[in-house]
Amino acid sequence: MKHSFFDKIFLGFLFLFLAVFFVIVLYSANATRRVLIKERADNLTNETFLIEPTISGYVRGLYTKEDLQNNLAYYASTLNASIWFVDTTGAPIAYATAKGHPDCPDNIYLLNWNFDLTTDQTFTGNFYGLFDTDVITVAIPVIANNNLPQGMVFLHSTISQLMELQRDIIQMIYVPFLIMVIISFTLLGVISRKIMRPIKRINTIAEEYATGNFDSKLNITSKDEIGQLASTLEFMASELSKLDEYRRAFISNISHDFRSPLTSIKGYIEAILDGTIPQEKQERYLKIVVDETKHLSKLTSSLLELNDFDSYGIWLMYKEFDVVDLIRVALNTFEGKCADKGITLVLNNHTENSVVNADKTKIQQVIYNLLDNAIKFTPSGKSIYVTLTERNDKIFISIKDEGCGIPADSLSKIWVRFYKADVSRGKDKQGTGLGLAITKEIIKAHNENINVVSTEGVGSEFTFSLQKVAPDKTESLISQDTQG
Repeated sequence: MKHSFFDKIFLGFLFLFLAVFFVIVLYSANATRRVLIKERADNLTNETFLIEPTISGYVRGLYTKEDLQNNLAYYASTLNASIWFVDTTGAPIAYATAKGHPDCPDNIYLLNWNFDLTTDQTFTGNFYGLFDTDVITVAIPVIANNNLPQGMVFLHSTISQLMELQRDIIQMIYVPFLIMVIISFTLLGVISRKIMRPIKRINTIAEEYATGNFDSKLNITSKDEIGQLASTLEFMASELSKLDEYRRAFISNISHDFRSPLTSIKGYIEAILDGTIPQEKQERYLKIVVDETKHLSKLTSSLLELNDFDSYGIWLMYKEFDVVDLIRVALNTFEGKCADKGITLVLNNHTENSVVNADKTKIQQVIYNLLDNAIKFTPSGKSIYVTLTERNDKIFISIKDEGCGIPADSLSKIWVRFYKADVSRGKDKQGTGLGLAITKEIIKAHNENINVVSTEGVGSEFTFSLQKVAPDKTESLISQDTQG
């Protein structure tokens, strides 16, 4: 039978508790027995002094033997013990036995066993084999005329009556405690089972998730940690399901982006070789082949760049530079392309200090990617706005277009490699679908953020942040540039 993790913990604690409980009971029983014996011996010793005056009176002739016997019988019954009075030779003079205690054998001559007639003594056991059961024996010397020993008084009390008291004490203390523990462990077992049911359910569904079936639901609605875990797993399954969709889209897109130019290249070259394309038109089609080759080269370079990002991270070379100057260079680069499309480029600089600390080459790549992306989807007669603002120790750079916008359900996917929104598929045949993925990785490597806000039919605005250089360091940088 296979035991669950909680079953193992429950059984382990149960066995451990039972072992500790029985050890404590055994120790407590022995300790209680010792305490009860000592207490009974002390009581018998104290009670013997109550009997001693009667025996001394008998020794001095104040009481008859019948009086002595009657008094001993009274004390034996009252003290629940056997009382023996023997002379210095050990011969019994008088004795009385309480119910359940052994009688005194005749002519036992105890004192021949080297008893000390001058000191009190206590014994436990069968008293030299005279009794069948263990007893507590207290021996008190009787001192009378001229302070000489006249004999000894022995009080015997059976230990069995103490054991009954011991059992009563243990029952009063441990039985309720044991019952309470049994109830507690029973409730613990019930609770563990209630916990195990959802955990087993979570384990079963997790195995289904592992096989790729992300449609299964846990149906656990509790608000405790188990419910939170179930909610987290369902969220993870939802994200993994989306990731699976992204993966299929990735494969589909990369297949499309490689197959289309390869098909064109293959078709045009075969047409040239078999003479389908006349010689006078071959130069035109060879230029198309070169363009397709450039597209494949760009796609391959981007893939290799992203692969390096994944394998080794992005190697950044930080330096301080004026980001406005970098943006102006980028705007000049795209000016001709925008003029051909009838697009206006607008720079709005709202910063007093635009010097940042970053990797200049990588940030230039980010700006080029965002500008190129904006130009692709901005129609003629519209504008692209590049705006710089500063807040605290950050410079925020936004690139806003007046293009077609991005559908709401695609906003979270545009950073995925090779993802292209459907609206852009027909307009951007030369795009690789990797520009925004590379841009995201570069900004992330700088420990900065990039966000997008987009409305269909209105346009999109990408905004990213950079670390601003302190004003005193900026003045030092300007001074060095001037001297240079």
